[in-house]
Amino acid sequence: MSDQPEILVVNGPNLNRLGMREPEIYGTTTLADIEALCQNEAQKHGMTCRFMQSNIEGELTTAIHQAIDDKLAGIVINAGAYTHTSVALHDALAMVENMPVIEVHLSNIHQREEFRHHSYLSSVSTGVILGFGATSYRLAINAIADHI
Repeated sequence: MSDQPEILVVNGPNLNRLGMREPEIYGTTTLADIEALCQNEAQKHGMTCRFMQSNIEGELTTAIHQAIDDKLAGIVINAGAYTHTSVALHDALAMVENMPVIEVHLSNIHQREEFRHHSYLSSVSTGVILGFGATSYRLAINAIADHI
């Protein structure tokens, strides 16, 4: 086990399809590209990065529980569509104490369909970064680094 602070980067449904899915909205950056960006950015701050993606809400919830149990330094979460529907993810994030939680979105959800304007996660997140594409993740990792 490393002595470096570790952060969890959680990615929700359909994000495994980045680079192919609606490039006019999400660009051509793949999830593997985002993982490399996150690993590099975390390393710049002397941190490590636990990166995961699932299309299954329960697996995302379990990853948050594990981050709490492992006392990680912070969580970056792009819950995808679950942002707008998941009380379970809200409740899991509400249990987080003593670590920043940064909600991220590749697109500006407020410039999109009305149903995307509401987030169940924002009220239990330290901050929200949206609309900067993959850079949203880098900004989130920097925000966590500033909090630890």
